[in-house]
Amino acid sequence: MGFLVSPGVEVNEIDLTNVIPAVSTSIGGFVGEFRWGPAAEAITVSSEKELLSYYGNPDVNNAQSFLTAASFLKYGNTLKVSRAISPTASNASFNGTLTGDLNTTPVIRNNADFLASSGTLATKHIWLARYPGTVANGLTIYYAFGGASISSVVSSALNTAKTGTSNWSSVFSLTDSQDPTDSQDSQDSQRYERKDEIHIVVVDTLGRFTGTQGSILEVWEGLSVYSDAKTPNGSSAYYVDVINANSSYIYVTTAAITPTFAGGMTREQSYRKNLSGVKTLKPGSGFAILGSATGDADDGTEPALNAADYVTASAVFEDPELIDVNLLFTSLSGDAVNAIENELIRIAIARKDCVAFISAPLSVSEATSDANRRTKVTTKFSSATSTSYAVFDSTPLYVYNKYTDTYVYIPACGHMAGLCANTDNVAEPWFSPAGYNRGNLLGVTKLAYNPNQVDRDTLYKARINPIVSFPGQGIVLFGDKTAQSKPSAFDRINVRRLFITLEKAVATAAKYQLFELNDEFTRAMFRNMVEPFLREVKGRRGITDFIVICDETNNTGEVIDTNRFVADIYIKPARSINFITLNFIATRTGVEFSEIVGK
Repeated sequence: MGFLVSPGVEVNEIDLTNVIPAVSTSIGGFVGEFRWGPAAEAITVSSEKELLSYYGNPDVNNAQSFLTAASFLKYGNTLKVSRAISPTASNASFNGTLTGDLNTTPVIRNNADFLASSGTLATKHIWLARYPGTVANGLTIYYAFGGASISSVVSSALNTAKTGTSNWSSVFSLTDSQDPTDSQDSQDSQRYERKDEIHIVVVDTLGRFTGTQGSILEVWEGLSVYSDAKTPNGSSAYYVDVINANSSYIYVTTAAITPTFAGGMTREQSYRKNLSGVKTLKPGSGFAILGSATGDADDGTEPALNAADYVTASAVFEDPELIDVNLLFTSLSGDAVNAIENELIRIAIARKDCVAFISAPLSVSEATSDANRRTKVTTKFSSATSTSYAVFDSTPLYVYNKYTDTYVYIPACGHMAGLCANTDNVAEPWFSPAGYNRGNLLGVTKLAYNPNQVDRDTLYKARINPIVSFPGQGIVLFGDKTAQSKPSAFDRINVRRLFITLEKAVATAAKYQLFELNDEFTRAMFRNMVEPFLREVKGRRGITDFIVICDETNNTGEVIDTNRFVADIYIKPARSINFITLNFIATRTGVEFSEIVGK
């Protein structure tokens, strides 16, 4: 606001309605191994069905990883998944008759990788699997353009492959006798080549995706070979654009049609070629079988991923400004706290807005006595980092794998993180996720280690939360300790998550104080923003009392002169009940209770 030179009225608005925003507290972050799906990025899934659509059916090599991720989704509906892959991973591809360095194996981890290298890929590859993994070896793309019959070429190829699938009449709305018509008006047919349509079908020839050989995965009908072709709604009809933007299985480069005809050009370019006597489009058809991918264990020849591969995949969760996540866990659980588990703890400590869940070793399921099981669990965590940003559990879980009709042991970390997400939904982040009210595990058949009271005492002193199966009451998380060895309020999960919620919410709002003047007006605005928020949390049983100090006592002249702003927020956190004492006192008949209790 400036100064008026002459009389007048100047209208200004001053916004004093700043509030503390709501922040997320139940977003899971998972690092695991899958046979298919994007890598080097975090994909958000909201259900097991969506997890399946991105990463495919689990096999014996990655069932543990898939089921660990799926276990979280029994409780929460927001999970960010990062797929770990081998450094030697590559994509299945088809090179056709292209020349050049065809020995170079393409590595396309995600869509960003493809966009960054699509020009180079077009000189070496025609069709490519969308993601790394040998599961795509044998994936077959059938195509027909012009007036060719895709039914006949697909049937012939499948009969050759002996898959027994030959009924393609229902795949396309066009019959073999129909001629695909150009999408241009009839008046353009005198100038431009007709029959520009291309029809594509993606087939699971070996049944690796669906379990059934010859299953149809995708059908793309009535696309165009012209780069400027449009659909009636104005979107691109160019088959390269449509496939690359929408297919779940393949990419196609601009080299795909060059061996047969000069496609990929505009209609005007096609017209000029025809004037010079060059036939632009040739009706025809064919198929391409993808192969030569490496880097996963799908065909049984590749080694399993190691912890270093998981560490690489966890990098997507490092920056809190780029990705919002609150509950970190992984499927790789060793006899000692391995590299990926340590990395998740490090990320949680560095971010200060999430908790890492670390599970007992899977080898507990192989131990022959409770003493050996207890020793395996306590030994793993004996030298683990002491921090309130991590949570340890006591046992692997035995669960049913409906995809292979078998049972398998998985780490409990997905369930532990899921219980915290469920607590957010049914109560508040500052409530404990343990106990009979909120700590029941879902979909678990049995425990590898069911500790008794004596064992639970040992585990609790070792910062390990027991998971216990109580007859008639189900399987329950029976502890809410963090991995902090120092006795304090922060050695409980509910207090750690309370402070994460408060710190994240207040810090988000405090960003709007940056570059304002450090005077009493700004400090009063900050107090008036924070105090109502804390009163609400107190009313919701998160804290018992608080005080906010933000005035000249902590914003001294020296603080102001160094361009800093200081606010001290004192919190009395609510505590969860871990121990209950019931005193039953017998008295004589004639005694007045007021004489005993003083009331």
